[in-house]
Amino acid sequence: MATQTLSYLKNTNRNFDNVLDSISKQNIIALTANRTVTPGESGTWFTLDAAAGAFTVTLPGVSAGSGCKFRFINVENTPSGDITIASDSTNVYGTLSIQSDTNEDNRVALAGSTNVLVDTTALLGDWVEFVSNGTYYFVSGMGSVQGAFTVS
Repeated sequence: MATQTLSYLKNTNRNFDNVLDSISKQNIIALTANRTVTPGESGTWFTLDAAAGAFTVTLPGVSAGSGCKFRFINVENTPSGDITIASDSTNVYGTLSIQSDTNEDNRVALAGSTNVLVDTTALLGDWVEFVSNGTYYFVSGMGSVQGAFTVS
């Protein structure tokens, strides 16, 4: 079947507007305090704002989150407190890339970590993304400055 235009779809006497809107818009939720993310929020981008202080975002259990993908974006320069993104176990693997101002390593490696911290040195636009295969959360992300992320 060929791709159809919106004007063609409207001429079929069926309402496709809500379907087209859901395809073209990204679900974004602002976080400013402790929150547990649900599997039903897979695909959501969460903004992180710690102006009121440090907080924790808890991911779904890794098996419950199988097939889920979550992105977290820092929306302030140098947050007032660390923002912890926590898994249910030491099941987070991957690499977070960071700007290296010296000869220091320009990545944060995760090999069986539980928490990723968006530190108080992070800048506006720094982000991390988690994807679960039911056994592990795989993480990737970008930080603008050395120390934007740490792990535990």
